[in-house]
Formats: sequence, C-alpha cells, structure tokens
Amino acid sequence: MASTLRTLALSAPSVAAAVAYTGATTLDSTTAVVGTLTADELIQDNSNLAKLSRAAEITSLVDSHKRAHVVVPASELIGLIPVLRELAQNKRSVVLHVPISSADDVTDVLAVRDSGCAVLRSATAQQAVDFSLVAALSAQKLGVPFIHCFANGTGSVDVQAYEPIADGADIVAFLKDEKETEGDVQVSAADAAYAVVAQAMALFDKSYSPVTYVGAADATLVYATFGSELSAEALGAAGAVQISLYRPLSVQAVVAVVPQSATRLVALEQVVRQPTAWGPLLFDLATVLHSREWEAQEDRARPIILDAVSAASPAEFSAAQLAQVTTHAMELDSPAHFDSAAIAGIATSSALAEDVAGLSVEEQKKRVESIPYGQLLRDLFKQRLHVANAAESRSIWGDSGQVGSTPEFGFGQLAAAERERTRLAQAVTDVLRDVSVPLSKALHTALNQWLGSKDDAAVATHALADEINALLDAETAPALEAVRRLRAHFARQSSWLVGADEWAYDLGSSGVHHVIASGLNVNMLVLDTAQYPFAATDKNGTRKKDVGLYAMNYGTAYVASVAVYASYTQVLQALAEADAFPGPSVVVAYLPHAGGVFGGNYSPIEVLQQSKLAVDSGAWPLYRWDPTKADSARFQLDSERLRRSLEDFLQRENVLAAIGHAEPKLSGVGASVEGKTGARLARKARGDVDTLLGGLGGPPLLVLFASDNGNAEETARRVARQGRRRGLDVRCMGMDEFDVEELPFEKTVVVSVSTAGQGEIPTNGREFLKALQAASINLNATQFAVFGLGDSHYWPRAEDAIFYNKPARDIDRKLSELGGARLIDVGLGDDQDADGWETGFADFEQRLWAALNIDVVAGAGVEEEAPSRTDEENKVISNFLRGSISQAIADTSCGYVDEWDGKLLKFHGTYMQDDRDLRAERMSRGEEKAFSFMIRVRLPGGVATPAQWLAMDKLADEYGNQTMKITTRQTFQLHGVLKRDLRETMRGINRALMDTIAACGDVNRNVVASANPLQAHLQPEVVQLATDISRHLLPSTSAYHEIWLDDKLVAGAAEQTSPVADYEPLYGPAYLPRKYKIAIAIPPENDVDVVAYDLGFIAILDDEQQNILGYNVMIGGGMGMTHNNRKTYPRLATCLGYVPKDKAIAVSEKVMLVQRDHGDRTNRKHARLKYTVDDYGMDWWRQQVEQRLGFAFEPERPYAFTHNGDRYGWVKSTPGLNNFTMFVQNGRVANFPDGKPLKAALAELARVHTGNFRLTCNAHLIVADVKDEDVPAISALLARHGLDNLDYSALRLHSMACAALPTCGLAMAESERYLPRLIDLLDKIIDEAGLRQNAIVIRMTGCPNGCARPYNAEIAFVGKAPGAYNLYLGGSHSGERLNKIYRETVTEEQILEVLAPIIKQYAVERNEDEHFGDFVIRKGIIKETREGKDFHEV
Repeated sequence: MASTLRTLALSAPSVAAAVAYTGATTLDSTTAVVGTLTADELIQDNSNLAKLSRAAEITSLVDSHKRAHVVVPASELIGLIPVLRELAQNKRSVVLHVPISSADDVTDVLAVRDSGCAVLRSATAQQAVDFSLVAALSAQKLGVPFIHCFANGTGSVDVQAYEPIADGADIVAFLKDEKETEGDVQVSAADAAYAVVAQAMALFDKSYSPVTYVGAADATLVYATFGSELSAEALGAAGAVQISLYRPLSVQAVVAVVPQSATRLVALEQVVRQPTAWGPLLFDLATVLHSREWEAQEDRARPIILDAVSAASPAEFSAAQLAQVTTHAMELDSPAHFDSAAIAGIATSSALAEDVAGLSVEEQKKRVESIPYGQLLRDLFKQRLHVANAAESRSIWGDSGQVGSTPEFGFGQLAAAERERTRLAQAVTDVLRDVSVPLSKALHTALNQWLGSKDDAAVATHALADEINALLDAETAPALEAVRRLRAHFARQSSWLVGADEWAYDLGSSGVHHVIASGLNVNMLVLDTAQYPFAATDKNGTRKKDVGLYAMNYGTAYVASVAVYASYTQVLQALAEADAFPGPSVVVAYLPHAGGVFGGNYSPIEVLQQSKLAVDSGAWPLYRWDPTKADSARFQLDSERLRRSLEDFLQRENVLAAIGHAEPKLSGVGASVEGKTGARLARKARGDVDTLLGGLGGPPLLVLFASDNGNAEETARRVARQGRRRGLDVRCMGMDEFDVEELPFEKTVVVSVSTAGQGEIPTNGREFLKALQAASINLNATQFAVFGLGDSHYWPRAEDAIFYNKPARDIDRKLSELGGARLIDVGLGDDQDADGWETGFADFEQRLWAALNIDVVAGAGVEEEAPSRTDEENKVISNFLRGSISQAIADTSCGYVDEWDGKLLKFHGTYMQDDRDLRAERMSRGEEKAFSFMIRVRLPGGVATPAQWLAMDKLADEYGNQTMKITTRQTFQLHGVLKRDLRETMRGINRALMDTIAACGDVNRNVVASANPLQAHLQPEVVQLATDISRHLLPSTSAYHEIWLDDKLVAGAAEQTSPVADYEPLYGPAYLPRKYKIAIAIPPENDVDVVAYDLGFIAILDDEQQNILGYNVMIGGGMGMTHNNRKTYPRLATCLGYVPKDKAIAVSEKVMLVQRDHGDRTNRKHARLKYTVDDYGMDWWRQQVEQRLGFAFEPERPYAFTHNGDRYGWVKSTPGLNNFTMFVQNGRVANFPDGKPLKAALAELARVHTGNFRLTCNAHLIVADVKDEDVPAISALLARHGLDNLDYSALRLHSMACAALPTCGLAMAESERYLPRLIDLLDKIIDEAGLRQNAIVIRMTGCPNGCARPYNAEIAFVGKAPGAYNLYLGGSHSGERLNKIYRETVTEEQILEVLAPIIKQYAVERNEDEHFGDFVIRKGIIKETREGKDFHEV
C-alpha cells in the first residue's frame, strides 16, 4: 500500500489530489483510510492508515481532514446512509472506495444511490487505478462526495506499468479551471457534474467517458448497464449504453448515445434482494424516456422498456448467452420483467439468500411480491425482525374481517413481549443483586453486559442471547428459573406492526392511537395504497386521516413518510432510524394499487408511475421527524421537489403542525426564501397550532367561506375583523380546509357562501358540503349563522327560484338538523339590490352582532390588514407599472403573485391563471391552485415570419403547455407558463423580435387589421397603419425592459417611491379607465368585426378599389356585459365621420385621450368607451375629438360589408404570390391525441415556408406570400398532414370559441373544448336540412365578457353555468347587428330541441341569399336589436 502511494505521489508531487489513490485492488476488504492530502504525509509508511468499524469513526476522521479517502465494504453502506447524506449536504470532498465481488455488493451500492453522493464504477483493474484519481479530482472540484466502486479480485495492478499523467500541470489546470462551479449533486446539476468527470477522465489518454455506447450503430435492441462490462463482440447486432457515472445521471448524455433505431431498451441489471418488481436502473431509464431531452427529439419514437434482472454480472454472459437474452427481449411487445440469467442458463446464487430465517428463495420472492417493503425490513433487521400482525397476508390491504391484520391484535402481542422483557430485566437484576446465587464469572459478565445495553440492538444481539442461554444451561441454581423462563427475550427484536391505509379512517378509536400513545418501543409501517390523485374520502364517504400528522401532534413518536419507488435510500434510512428510536415510530409508506393489483395483472410500472407522480407533484412528501433531536434538526425534508418549493410544502396540512413544534431544517433551500417566506409561514403555522390548542384565549369564533370570485371570502374576512375588534379568538378559512367532524367542538360558527352555477357551492366548499350532508354529528353545543350571496334573477323561470342562494340555505338547514342553535335567520345578499350583496350583508352583520351581544373591546388586537385600494390607485402607486413585480416573480416559494401585481402584470402582457380542472382536487389536499400564466404577444396586423412562428412553437414546448392559441384578436397566446419561467419566456419572445407590452391592461391593446387574401395588395398598407398606431400609443414606461429584459437587478427601480424615472406623455400615471381596442377593416370584408371595437377604421377605396383614400371612424363598440345586469350591455360602434388616411394616427390618439379624461374611473363595469359614448352622446364626442384634432370630420362615406368570415383555401393574391387560408378549430395549435399533430405539422411548414404567416381575427391561419414555384411543394406538405382538408360544414368554418375552461378564471361553462362537439350534433341537423354549404356565424363563450364576440353572431351561446348557456339569435352575417337573447339557461338537449325546427324552417322558407340572422328577425322569431341600450329588451 505504501509503495503504491509513494509511486503515485512522486508522479505528480505538486498536486495533493493526484496521490490520493487508495490502492484499489491491492487492498483487501478491510476498512482503511487515507485521511490527508499532502504528499509528504502520504508517502510515510502506513501512518495515515486506520481501521474504521463504526460510522462515528468515519465521521470523526472526515471532520478532522478537509478531504479523505475511505475503503468501505459494500455490506456496510446501508448502515452509513445517514453519514453519506450528511457528507453530501455539507459538500465534503470525500471518496469512498467500495470493492465489489458479488451481486450482493452491487445491490448494496445501488441501495445508497439516492444518498446525495456521486457514484462512479470501474469495470477493470486499470480503470480502478485511473478512476480513483478521477473520483478524487472530481470530488475536490465539485465539492461532492464520491462512491467509487471497483471490481475486487480481478488481479492487482502493476504499479510500475501504470502510466501516470505526463505533466502534473494538467491536474493543476483542471483544478483551477473556473468554467465549472461547485454545486449539489442533484438532477439539475447532472450535466455539469458529467462535464467535470468527463474532463477528469480526459486527463488519461484512454478514451474514457462517463457514459459510452458500444455495439451496432443501427441496433434495434439496446442494453443499459451499470459500468462498462460488455464488448461489441459479445453484443453482436445489439448495442449497449454503459454508464460509469451513475449518479448524478446525465439524462442528456444517455439520450445522446441511444441510437435512433432502438425499439427496445433493456436494463441489464445485477441485483438481488429486490424490494420492488423492477430494478433500480429501470427507474432511471423510465425517467430518461419521459424526459424533456427525449421529447425534444423530433419524430423520436419511445422504445419499449424492459428489465432483465439476475445475480449474474453482465460480464458473465458469453456472446451466445447474450444472444439468447436478446432473442427473448425482442419477442416482448410491452414493458416486462424477466430473469436474464435463467434465460441464458447461468446458475446464480446470493450469499445472503439463506439469511432469512430458513425461508426458501421462492418464499422470499412471494413475500416480496406481496409486500414490496417486506424485503427491506428483512434486509435491514434479518433475524431481529418481528412482524406481530398478519403482515404478509392479503389482509394487509384492508380486509378488516381478519383479526390478525388489525393494529390492536399486533400491538397486544408486542405489548405483552415488552412486559415480558421488562420482567426479564427485573429477574436478571434480582439475580445479580443476590450475592447468594452462585454464578459463574462468564455468566455474571454476560448478564451485566446485557442489562447495561439491553435496548441497544448492536449489543443485545442473538449471538449474545445464544451465549447467555448456553451459560444458563450450565448453571443449576434455582434462583435462575425466572430468568430461564423468560430467556426468549434476551435478543433485542425489531418489532413492527404492518398495515394498510384502512387504519387511517378511524385513528381515535383504533389501535393506531394506542400504539402511539403507549410510549412503547413499537414500530408501525402503514402502507398507503391510495391511487394518485388522492380522493378526500373512501367509497363510503369517510374522510381519511393523516397518520403522520396524527403521530407528530403527540410530539413523542418518530414519524417518516417514504416511497420505495421514489427514493429507495430514504426508505432504508427511515426504517433504520425508526428501529433505533427509543419509543413508538410510525413510517407511512406509499404503495399505490387498484383492485387486483397483487393478482396476476399486477403492473409494477403503473405503481412506479403513480409513485413518481405523487412524489414529484408534492402530493406525497418525503420527510423524517425525530422529536429527540435539537429543534433545528427535528424535521428533515427529503422531497427534492418540495425542497425547491418551500411554500407548497409548508402549506400542506400534515406539515404545518410539525412546523408548529419546531422550525424544519430544509437543506437546499435558499437563505432568502427561508428567511422571508419560510419564517413568515412558520410563524403562521405555529400560531395555527397554538390556536388549536387553545393558547390564544378569548371566546372562539370560527368563520368559514366558500367563494369563487372573492366576494364571499371578503364578507367572511369582514366578520373576522369585527370579531377581533370584540376580543374574540377568530379563525377564518375556506370550508374545505376544515374537517366537518370537528364542528361539535366549535362554540360559534359563521358561514359565508356564494352561489355558483345552478345552485351549486363554489369549488372550495364542495368537500365540506358533502361531508356535512353525510354527517351524523351532534351540534347541541354549537351556535351558527349563515350568509349567502346570489342573484335572484340569474335563473328567471319560476321553477328555478330554488337555485337562488341554495348553498347557503342548504347549509343553514343542515346545521339546524344536526342540533345547532341558529343565531339569526339566514342572510341573503342579492346582486339585484342597488348595492348588490352589500345591502343584505349590512343587515346580516347588524343582526349577527346584536344576537351575539358582544361589544367592541377598546384596544383589542386586530390583525393589520393590507390597506384596500382601487384599480385606479393601484396604477397610480405602481411607479409606472413596476409595483413589486420583480420581487414577486423572483419568489420561487409559490406559483402565484398577489392581486395587485397580478393586475399590473396584465399591462406587461400576461395574466395569472390556474388549471380549474385541478382546482378542487388540489384544494381538497390543502395545496395551492395549479397556478400558471397566459402570455399574449403584441402583434399588430397579425403578421409573423416563419422564424417567429418557430420561436413561439419552441417556447410553447419549453415553458408552456405544448400548445399555442391563435386569438380572436390576431395574435399568439401561450398558456401554462409557470411563474419561474415568465422572464425567460418573455425574453424568448423579444429575441424573436416581438414583445408583449400592452397586449393586455388599461392601455391600447393589439391593433388588428383585415387579413382577407382577396385584398392582398392593400394589406401592407393597413398592416403598416396598425403597426404605426400600436407604436404611437405604446406606453413609454421603461418598466417592461427593466423587469423582463435587463440583466441588471431592477429591484432598485421598482422600489422608487416617486415617479422620477418615467413619464407617460399620453397616458399619465393612471393610464386609461379600461382597455382600448382598435381594428381596421377593408370593405366588403368585415373579417375583423370592426364595429365591435372601441375604435374602428373602415377603409374607403377609390373607384377602382385599388387604393385607400381615407377611413370612416367608428367609436363605441364593445362586447362585454354581466348576466342580469341591465346596466351593462354590448354595443356596436357609431360613426364619427370620415378622415383622410394620413390623419388616422392622430384620430386614434385623440379619441383615446377623450376617453382617458372622461371615462368612468369609479365603476369598472361602466368604464369602457362604449358607455362614455352613450353617457355623453355622439355630438359631444365629435366636438371633443375635433377640438383636440384641430380640424373637423368629413361626413361618413358609403361602404358595404357582405362577409365577415375567412376565405379558405388557395387564393391568388398579388402577381407571383399565393395565400392558403387553413381552418384551425378555435385557434388551438396542438398535437391532438386523435393522431392529428397540427403543431408539429405547422412547425415543419414554417421551416420551409419563405413568405409570412397571417393570423386572422377568426382565429385561423393564412400561409401568405407563397411563390408560384413553391405552391406544389407547400400543397404536398399540407396534404401530407391533412391541413388542406376544408371538407367541413360552413357552420363549422364560421364558428369561433374563447379559451374558457380550464384556464380562464372567469369562465362559467366550457367553450373551446365543447363547441366542436356541439357542432357535430348541429351538423346532423344542418345536413338533414340541406344547409351544409350555407354559412351561419356561430360563436360560443364561457362567460358574458364576450372574447369570441358572440353578441353580433347569428347564433351565439354564452356560458351561465356548467353545461348551461344563454342562447342568442339574430346577429347579422356581416357583423353589423347585435343579436338578442332567445332562451335562457339551455342545456345541450334543449339547444338541439330549440334550434332544430328553426334551422329546418330556415331551409324551407328563406328568401334567396337570405342569411340566417336576417331570417329569424323577418319571421318574428326574435326581435331586432337596434342599439346596445335595447339589447336586453325582449
């Protein structure tokens, strides 16, 4: 050993790390260490070698040296897991060299793969020499501990033949190279670590690589191995990805070497004693195949993944034997698991296979299949393991009919055993104290040793028990009889109760409670088998309890949450810590299964996928809680995702209580987040726990709310504030955050609930109401009051009156039925009252406090509320749209921003949204909503280059939800962008020469212009006008550039308290009262719906229709309104007059300034320009605008619109150029699951197209400016992807829908996702009537705000509740007349029933060329709407 060190030291004397080689195969398996790094010390004879037998000794050695090298037997690794994790957490440059000689050794190495250490494997003796140095250098540079495992027994290395690095300067340069930085070994740092290790390997001239590929370049079957063990000759036609650097695993490196031809990817693993049906390498391959890197490869098929596991090393397979395995694998057409050695005829055995108390291998396998955690228990505790209940029968999965499966049964056994052991200790004590009892010296010593360490499993072993029993048999003293009778209890057992999540449904009265409260040294392993996503209740409606939270609230039990399919290493550590804990321990283990999962159709890959989803989403957090440790170390969070998302974790119910006892130690969380958000939430959590324990004093008041739009929450918080003023101990929370079963313990409860849909409760109250309706609790000691918010006219039919404030009345009635004392009659807030719900709430509050008879207490502590502000105030104090946006998007602890920054973000072109499909589930789990952001591009005229299209396509994949939306206002929208990705997405858009500023907000928004290809010669002019207007009216603030584009920190600018940095010459600090929209149309096409905008320019052409002379100026259009609020209505624009075309920009500015100065800034529902026009009249408006212009409008000039849809198919535009308009249903560009990869097809088109793309206001796409010679190639590409298919009904081609659910927060019903289905049904009626080629404009929106411009369509559906719509008829085909409501609150069945006879009548009785909208008015089916103010008149 010393000579080896001396030789290596002399080869590079200037670099200490170069001589840190520990002997590799020249060492035996005894534990030894090299603990210094100076060459002088290393070449001294054996002075720095030490025997290490315990983890504490290793820790001590490492602590005393900056860097250390330790040789450790593989069998000791599992016991070192806590040490390994601590080394990784502290970034210690330690190398553990592990000799490998069997499958058991490999299994032990892989068991610690998630410890945080890097894992590097050598396959040959020469590699062992070289990779020792690679590990030393890499550990030093990365600040990461390395586990270097090498083949033991392959022959020693001739040190003299070892070729040292020629120039030690190479190592110096490697260590000083600052291109790589130190970092944690995490998946996110895998590529960086890969680069460092590859750089270290490059110091040797031997073609080493952390990940290599050998074999056929066109292999269809590819093996993956841990280490480089297969040759090209042995592989034959197959290939192999050989992974030397196994942790951290570079997904990119693996993806790069897997050949495109691969159809099967086989994990060839040498593993025994599996706790799961799949080997560990298979888990990693599954991650690779579902990674972003794999998905980024276009047209790359995903190979079938297979797992070939045995005790044989891949190197043991001959070419013929490997060919047998290859043949077998190629016959498998779905993911499968098989024994590769058995197929190849290789006999294998495991040294530890017989350790399990006489169980046969077949019996072990059966038990492993039954309980995947069972083998882990046996591996760890071997003969000490004692499972008291029927743990390995099917009863563990919840068959409570078997007594042996219950915790009471097992606990009774274990409690009896503990009592017996206590008696044994007393008997031994009595014997040792009685000097009259003749004992041999050996027995006396053994009994003393046992008595002093009887609870130490390392001392009170079976070996010591056998020794004592043998000595007892040699003694004859009668006084030893009591000891002999209890002799079976000498060995310290690892006692376990194993059960399923059925135990979690009745914690208080079940044995779970008794175990935790007993204080006995008993361990519980509770297997949670719920499938992800988790349900709040079981099939009987019983709410499931959190066993972990329950145990932590006792404060005396060890608690851990684990998932073997997510982190094998963490499971081992938790089980070991639970066993060592001197008291009750609860390990909650995740193992999802459905019915029959442990039968013949058991699919481990499904369990793997479910586990990864649950852990990665944060739904199943991995953690360990040890109450015996110091406060700062009690709680250890092991979930990778949750360490990165601190607030998500802290808000989970089962951790808040834990934080209440002590602040958690969250490794890997930045100090700024921990200091700011973590401290705030930890304080809040402790306050919540104190409140629950009655620590705050004062009469209690519980205020619950269920609210979709915030009004019910606001009323609840008002009650809470008033309660605090009266000295009450107030808690205010959403209904679903509260357990109905706790209501009997509440003295006073106030409920505020709004009404959603057809008398439904809002999302965050659904689970509460379900539980309340099913409850059988006694509320004799509870008094309550309920307030409801609704709209008495929302459902106008007499039979629908039951829906008015139905949730409030249902809750009021049920609380009374359960015995609660009603303080006052239910309060009803009605939107139809003059002040809306405020009228009813004022009465409710007065009656409530009178009934409680509690006066305001002087000096009572009231929680400081953020000062309320209006939207106008928010804009003024924002410092020209900065607000605190910079800080909000930098805060990675949550996925949202606050209300006021959210409003300001709109000016920057983005809206905060959440996935409403997931809202109820996430809220039921106590998680924040699935927040994301919509980003809208400012794209005047809707013209985009192919490069810009590809940029948006890429951003949608990288940061969005892999789709794009062509909007009804001629631009792009991305959905699903997470807050942390906002800045990079904005930058990507700007790099493509687009931006998002003013795409939303109270400013001039995207200016749209006609895209009609029949008028292509005029389009450049109107697009330029749209661009010039947009640029002229753009906000001047530099906040957009500072926040999104500038690399410098912008917080300083954002924190300015006075507006000194910016000036808005057009807008001023308050900007506009509401949004301002502009459109430009060229008759006879009204493809932009020009009169639906605040300002519209209608082009007036010369007699030859070749040139634009000027524009008729239209003002006062707008679509939005509110259901049943007759003060709100849609309006079509009215003409101010005509101006020459060179005055258009000035007109756009002056109209905007009049609205800026005279628009309503007190009521946002009345703030649009259309209401200002109706308030002041057209004459006043004309005067105001002309006064600012300095000239008068000319009289309106004649024009005519005949069409407002798009012109589909090929159109010859200008000489030599052609346009193709394609139908994009509702503007959604995605790769649809029905086999229509629209998004990929359009990306392919963009790569070859040399012209432009034009987005239309009907949410379709024009492939513009295709050269004559390119038409055949483009046509062929369109045909290949089915993009030239225009064989749709004219009804579908003239349809349009807004995005609505699941992302729009205002949507009351489906729109984009539902309209295609409805048209399928209507098409049958259309076809029967012979109207397939007759265009009818049909539109749908999910709410009354009108984004898809429904109110000038011939048929329109406006969402009112899930599955229910108001039906409007009578808009004009050209978009110049409003429609009117025909039926309220119609369902799909009613829609078809109502429209079928009208459509058939239209087919028979229409005049020539008469459009549907004109027909229904002429026939008296619907009354004509002449202006916006009579829209509601029926």
